[in-house]
Amino acid sequence: MRDAISEALKTAMKAKDAKRVSTLRLIQSALKDRDIANRGVGNGAASDEEVLQILSKMVKQREESARVYDDAGRPELASQEREEIAIISEFQPEQFSEDKIREVVQTAITDAGAASPRDMGKVMALLKERHAGQMDFSKASGVLKELLK
Repeated sequence: MRDAISEALKTAMKAKDAKRVSTLRLIQSALKDRDIANRGVGNGAASDEEVLQILSKMVKQREESARVYDDAGRPELASQEREEIAIISEFQPEQFSEDKIREVVQTAITDAGAASPRDMGKVMALLKERHAGQMDFSKASGVLKELLK
C-alpha cells in the first residue's frame, strides 16, 4: 500500500501535478504520524488495515470540510476538498453499495448470533474485522440498528 502511494507521488512529481503531489504528501505525512505513534507504544509501522483507516478518516474530514465550505458559499474551496477526496479514494478499496452493506450486515448478524440491540458491539467488531475500508461504518450501524429492532 505504501509503495503504491510512493510510486504515485513520484509519477505526480514527474508530471508536475501540484495538487496531486500535495495530497499524496498529506497521506504520507499522516502515515508517518501513525508510525511515530505506534513506536511510542512498541508497535512497528502502520499495517495496511491502519492505512485504510487513515485514508477513510482523511476522506471523512474532507467531506465535512466541503460541506462546510458549501454552506458558507465558498464553492471553490469545496471543489478543492472534493479533488483531494478523489485522489485519496484511489488508494481505497471500492466501497460497498447500500444493498451490499445490508447483505454484509445481515450475514454478520447471523454469524455473531445477534438477537437484540445489545449485540451491536459484537456485530460491529465482526464487520470491522472483515470489511475494514470497504464500507462506511456509520451507514452499517444504521442498517444494523434497523435490523436488530
